[in-house]
This record gives sequence, C-alpha cells and structure tokens, in this order.
Amino acid sequence: MISEKFFRSKTAIITLFAACIVVLISLGVRQVFGLFFIDFNESLNISNTAFGFAIGVQMLMWGLTGPIFGAVADRYGGHVAIISAFIFYTFGIYFLSTGPNTGIFFQIHMGLLIGIGLGGTAISIPMSVVGKHFPLSTRTIAMSFVTAVGSFGYFLSPIFTNYSLSEFGWNYTLFIFFLFLLLGLFAAYFVRSPSIIDDIEKKSDQTFKEALTEAFQTKSYILLVSGFFVCGFHITLVGTHVPKYVIDRGLEDWTAAAILSLIGLFNIFGSLLSGYLSAKMSKKIILSAIYFLRGVSIVFFIFTPASNISAFIFGASFGFLWLSTVPATSGIVAHLFGTKYLGLLYGLVFLSHQIGSFFGAYLGGLFHDIYGSYDYAWYLAIALSIFAAIIHLPIKEEPVLRLRTE
Repeated sequence: MISEKFFRSKTAIITLFAACIVVLISLGVRQVFGLFFIDFNESLNISNTAFGFAIGVQMLMWGLTGPIFGAVADRYGGHVAIISAFIFYTFGIYFLSTGPNTGIFFQIHMGLLIGIGLGGTAISIPMSVVGKHFPLSTRTIAMSFVTAVGSFGYFLSPIFTNYSLSEFGWNYTLFIFFLFLLLGLFAAYFVRSPSIIDDIEKKSDQTFKEALTEAFQTKSYILLVSGFFVCGFHITLVGTHVPKYVIDRGLEDWTAAAILSLIGLFNIFGSLLSGYLSAKMSKKIILSAIYFLRGVSIVFFIFTPASNISAFIFGASFGFLWLSTVPATSGIVAHLFGTKYLGLLYGLVFLSHQIGSFFGAYLGGLFHDIYGSYDYAWYLAIALSIFAAIIHLPIKEEPVLRLRTE
C-alpha cells in the first residue's frame, strides 16, 4: 500500500532507480579530482593555481550548461539530456587519461568537457526529472533518495581512488572512471520524463519565456538563487583544496581521502533527513540552519589543532550538511512554480551554485599561492555561511499567483 501511494507509475520506479545510478557515478567521479593534484603536479606540471582554475572552469561549465540541459530535458525528455551530457563527460576523462593533457589541453578536458558533462549528469537534471513523477507531498523525499545515493558514490570513490592511485597510478584510475561513465550512459536511457498520461500536474500553457519572466520577478526565487551561490563556494573549496590543506597542516594523504569518504557517508543521512524534514516543515528554515552549521563546522576545523580526530569530525559534520541543501532548494523551486519547467528553473539556481563553485576552487588555489595558506579562503567561507543563513529567512514558501488561481 505504501509503495502504491509513493510510486504513481512503473516509469516513476524505473526513473528513480536509474537516476540514482547516474548521480552515483557522476558525483563519485567528480568528488575525487582533488586527490589527483599531486600526480598532476608531478606528471603534468600543473600548478595549484592552474588546477584550481581548471576546477573553477569545470564548475562554471557545469552551471552554464545546466539550464540548457534542463531545457532539453523539459522539451525532449530527461534521457536525451543526460545521454548527451555523458558523451562530453566520457570524452573529458578519456583524453585526460590518454592525452594530450598538459597546458591548455588540461583546461579543456578537466574544465570544459567534464564541466559540460556534469551539467547534465550530476544532481540537477536527474533530480528534476524524478521530481516530475511525484506530487508535492512526497517530492522532496524522492529527490532526497537521489542525493543520498549520490552521496554513496562520494563515500566509495575516495576509498577506491586512494587505493588505485597508490597501486596502479593515475592513468589507470582514470581509465576505470571511463568505464564507469559508460555504465552511467547506459543507465541514463531509463531516466524518463513522465508521459502525458503519467504527468501528475495539470497541463500548463506557460511558455519558456513566460516561465523565466515569472521566476525573475519573484523575490523568493532571487533570494534562493543568491543563497545557493554559497553552497557552491563551500563544497568546491572543501572538495578541491582539503586534500592539500590537511597535508599542509602535517597530516597524511590518506587523511584527505578519509575526509572525503566521511563526507559521502554522512551526506547519505543528511540528504535523507533533509528530504524528510522538507516534507514536514519550512524548507527555508532548514536551509538557514544548514548554512549556519556549515560555518560552525569550518570554524572548528581550522581553529582546532591539526589531528586525524578533528579532521574526521569535520568530514562527518560537513558531510551531514553537504548536499542536504539540494532537496529543500529544489523543493522550493517546484513549490513556487510547479514542475513543467523545473529542469530549467532549478538549472538557473544551480548556475548560481556553480559560479560560487568557481570562486571556491579558484580563490582557494590563488590565496594559497599568494599567501602560502588557505586561511583567507576559509575566512571568506565562514562569512558566506552567515550571509546565506540570513538571506533565506525572507523567502515566502507559497506558489506564485498563477498556480494559486488555477
């Protein structure tokens, strides 16, 4: 009886399962690029700033192409958008492994191609397609399953990558990633948007342009877009630069892999709890609390003496807050505007996230090269936590007038 209420169709079941596989693979590969830095530095002569810039470009392309893939998913179906993106992703990993992969080619493969691939395979597009299969009462819960399974990729990938890098080297490890991405491309075929029969919402005649105009005339949407910038800055600063940061503080490289794995493990619980609570209470309060607690976690990490224990506590606490913003954020977008253009509108919110990601990746490397430490990047991250905690509070969680009068 519970499954009949939760899943409205067979397509919804298959789509949720396939989307989980897609996100697990896509985010699992994306999570561990920071562990490759030392090898890239030694083998390809990639500096900290160049590496940070490549990751920054990757984040920007992820964000810039997200709305495009979202529009493709809204118009032609989720599977078309995700398969197209996986093609870019697989080429990026393949050429990064086999070459040419130095200088500008490193930026093209790590930054441009992989970034485009992430625009259609990572969280936003698979989750927006899943969201279209579920009503408001269970939508955030379904979305939280996608982020939770993606988090399991976060947990497994650093463990495998750390072992593979030490035993087989970075080229072989990237080739294994290439094979996993091919599996993700196959799974993407089953991430289907609902048919007209299965669609859970009333048919809307709203156009693409009208949806954009309505969104950007809605103050709550603008606040949400502004706040999600901070999420991107946080997670990319941590994911890209924590491996080097812990080594700078005298800890071993396996500690960095352990932090990333703990982030993935505890994000499973954080994402599921966020999805559950988002269906029960105010989503904006959940988001405000998450951003504030992120600041607390960073303060603890950088101001306590360096040790494996403090590093593990940071990994667990920050991991619990890692993608827990996603179900609540996407849930607010769907609640405000409905699901017809959810891929596009959440993609634009995610673009802001990725602009923040660019600054988190690039400024982290730049500050380190200029000042010899990441301190100023961490201070900025703490200030942004306070900003995000405040800016979500004025959001009004109610559908736009168009939906209230239908």
